[in-house]
This record gives sequence, C-alpha cells and structure tokens, in this order.
Amino acid sequence: MDLEPNDLVVYARVVDEGSFSRAAERLSLPKSTVSRRVAALEAELGERLLLRTTRKLTLTDFGHAVLEHARHVVEDVTAAASLAHNRQIEPSGRLRVTMPGDMGNLLLAPLLAEFVLKYPAITLEVDLSARFVDLIGENFDVAIRMGDLRDDASLAARHLAAFTGSLYAAPAYIARHGTPSEPEALMEHDALRILSRAGDAIPWTLKRGEERWEGIPPGRATANSPELLMRMALKGTGITVVNDHFALPYLQRGDLVQVLPDWHLPPVSAWAVFPGRRLMPARTRVFIDALVEEFSGPECQAIAANVQKTKAQLRPPRPATAAVNLREQTSKLRTHSSSRRPPR
Repeated sequence: MDLEPNDLVVYARVVDEGSFSRAAERLSLPKSTVSRRVAALEAELGERLLLRTTRKLTLTDFGHAVLEHARHVVEDVTAAASLAHNRQIEPSGRLRVTMPGDMGNLLLAPLLAEFVLKYPAITLEVDLSARFVDLIGENFDVAIRMGDLRDDASLAARHLAAFTGSLYAAPAYIARHGTPSEPEALMEHDALRILSRAGDAIPWTLKRGEERWEGIPPGRATANSPELLMRMALKGTGITVVNDHFALPYLQRGDLVQVLPDWHLPPVSAWAVFPGRRLMPARTRVFIDALVEEFSGPECQAIAANVQKTKAQLRPPRPATAAVNLREQTSKLRTHSSSRRPPR
C-alpha cells in the first residue's frame, strides 16, 4: 500500500468543510480534482470513507478512524510550513533566559554581549538565580542547567558541553595547613562546600582509575554559588571544588593550586533546556544555536586543552619518582663519605 499524504490532507479538508465544493475553494483546486483524490484514497485503502448524497456527506466508521490520522498529517504539514516561515523572519521579542551565576559571570558574558549586538530586535532578560526555575510557569524561554536533568515530558534539552572539576586552594592555605596526600585526609582540612537545593552540603566524589572516594569534609562555609566559594578560596579560607574552565587563569598565575591532582571529579554536563513545544520561536532558536556554537567552537576547545596542559605542567612529581631521587642522593652521599674515609 502506497498512500499519498496529500490525499489525506484533501480528505480532511472535505470533512472539515462539509462539501467537495467548499474544500476545492479552500485548497484552490478544481472540484473534480478533489473528488478524484478522495476516490483514489478510498481505492487505495479498500473501503469507503464517505457516503455521498445530494445534500450532505456522511462518514463511515472507517472514515472516522482515517480522519484522525488525516488530521495529524494536516497538523504536521501546517507545522512544517510555519517552521519555514518562522526561520525566515527576523528574530525579535523578549527572550527570558535563566542560568547559574558563575556560568553567566565567568563564561558567557562575552557571548551575551555579542548576541544583543547581533539581534537588536531581541530584548534579553537574564536571571542568574541558583533556584530551580519553572520554565513554563514563569514564562522562561531557555534555562542552562548543570548535571542530570529531571524527567519532564513538557521540556526538551540540547547538550552543550561536559565540564571537568578539581579541588583547589590558595598557596597561603597550603602553607598554613599543608597538602592532603589522600582523599581521607580532607576530613582534617577546611572545606568550602556547595549548598544543594535541599539545603545540605553536596558530597565530594573523587575518582582515580577504579578507586572512588566520597565524603563531606568539615566546612568553613557553605554557599549555593561556586563563584563565591572560588573567590573565598583565593583568599586562603579553604579547599573547594572549582570548574577547571573557571580555575585556569588563577592556576596559570599561581593564585590557586590543585589539591590531590591524581584525583578528579566526575564530569558535569551543561544543557540548554526549553519548553518542548512543536514550534520554537526564532529568538529561542538563534540563542540556542549561539550557545552550541560557543561551546563547540575553537576557543572553548582550546581552553579545555589548555586546562589539561597547565595541570600537567604544574603537577608535582609522583612519590615513586621522589623515592628514586632520594635513593640516588643517599647513594651519592655514601659514595662521597667512602671517598673521604681514612685508610686503616
């Protein structure tokens, strides 16, 4: 069976208008063509859809069942036409976006400025709130969210990037408290911890190969702003989790040092979340496209590569290497002492 979708559209129009003549007018087709297309559809399906009299059209039971599918085809055709039209018009109107404060302040401020300059007909409203915003209830167009997403059939999402994170502290803190040699030693240090939406400190999860450690070190401060905790760490108040992307300039200047460099936190995904309606406004589409381009662009990729390079350059020598060096120094010292030993 090879159904012609256009025949389903014609059939739905005939039913909606109640006559072949009015359907032909709406479709800008000859009445004979409309009648022929419906007859061809019935022949292809093998059953009558309509009972025709001089006064009215009556749907058969099979006709009612087919009509539901035909109307879905009409909706899809209408949506495709609207989408094409929507992409051709200039993006305009109010665009409401919510994102974490550190994402806006430390990473996306240049992109937001460029976006406003590129699309003068769009009025951008940005909410830098740590709370979980109800996109539909509060009439937001896009949310940038981190981590695992909630299962919500009313929303759709597009993956932007995966960010790595590490433990960092200021050299002044390390000078006062020393460097932990293993994750369990963090329980003897001062931590600056992220506050969850439930009001509790989020546990630290560290991995090294197949090894895994999870715990909540004692906290000197807890906040729902990673940017604030990073700035407090810069003042030497404790150890905190920092997105490697954000920590890079401070790491390069020596304002922060990595703690437990052999251990890493699981990557965290960033998502663009938006209402899952069929037709996306042009202003929303171009903003999400700009986000995808930013995170997949060469500049962002270069920063990610530079993070790994800088961390490798600043990584302290492994204990095994240090032990080898100590044995070599001890051997040299013994050789030197032997050469100075007086003869018997």
